[in-house]
Amino acid sequence: MPRSKSRREVLLGAAALAGTAWLPRMASAQAKGRIVVGTWGGDYARLLNKNIEVPILIKDGWEVVQDQAGDPERRSKMFAEQRLPRGTSDVQGLSAINMFQMQDAGTVLPIDYGKLKNAGNLLPSMKYPFGVGHIYSGKVAVYNPKVITTAPASYKDVFDPKHGNKLGIIDIQYQYTLVCAALAAGGKVNDIELGKKLLLECKNAGMRIYPSNEAFAQGLKSEEFGVGVMWKARVVQWQNAGIPVTAVAPTEGTLAYISGFVIPKNAPNKEGAYAYLDAMLDKSAQEAFAVDMGYNPTVTNAAVAPDLNKRIGFTPDEVKKLVDLDYDYMNKNDIALKEWWDKTLKS
Repeated sequence: MPRSKSRREVLLGAAALAGTAWLPRMASAQAKGRIVVGTWGGDYARLLNKNIEVPILIKDGWEVVQDQAGDPERRSKMFAEQRLPRGTSDVQGLSAINMFQMQDAGTVLPIDYGKLKNAGNLLPSMKYPFGVGHIYSGKVAVYNPKVITTAPASYKDVFDPKHGNKLGIIDIQYQYTLVCAALAAGGKVNDIELGKKLLLECKNAGMRIYPSNEAFAQGLKSEEFGVGVMWKARVVQWQNAGIPVTAVAPTEGTLAYISGFVIPKNAPNKEGAYAYLDAMLDKSAQEAFAVDMGYNPTVTNAAVAPDLNKRIGFTPDEVKKLVDLDYDYMNKNDIALKEWWDKTLKS
């Protein structure tokens, strides 16, 4: 995701988005304090500003500055700042696996849920000791009905070598694809060797590897291939764009994707950090993200319209069957897994 040009420009851009009526409040916001938010750019950054920062935090007197960059760059920055008495960010947006990585490296604070008034509504599975889940979706089976006439019901159905070059996967999602293949092969989330074997069989049968989510979507749209796996939230965005794609929750249990926030140990404004976490769990903010981005709320008091929930959500049984990564395993083996992916699967 793109970087911002500067923190000042991001702040001014937020002001423009909110409207000129908001500008006078910026001066008074200094009295309450500044919150620096590490985040991806693009739609996510825009929606953080639209649904959390402007209507809740800035309205309440906080100044909010986004420090936009990709998560590898931001994690590297957290490592580099680890020994400093004061870091440069108060909260950092990361996926669950990267939240675990930062906790394992000793760079983040344990979360005191007693400081969050909205914590009582948080789904237990989103209450990490080292971070708070903001939104979630799941890795579902996806297919273009024009190309694949029999709907897949499972990961096993997706990762079937019989599909040949009508099966597509995404290069940048190597971690989750390996785990999906492991589940398809009858294993557990850390039975990656089973997943490797199955992926090689699919490769030999003609499986396509796309460099990005966008390239994958274009391949689906053009009918270059017809089946794969993808986040359900992204599928909704593609459907809204007119791409003929259908999502199916796999019978093995849907592999969950969670995006959340951590607090660096040396965050300059820890009070502001907790204010940000609480605001992101606010009912109104969670409902707005479901509408705007297609991700599911992580709080139980958020109301999602039935028609929207059918498109983005999961049934109670599917929620119970959500599958989480083995974060410790993935963290310890990530370098080796990426090396196998690049040198063996992609060669």
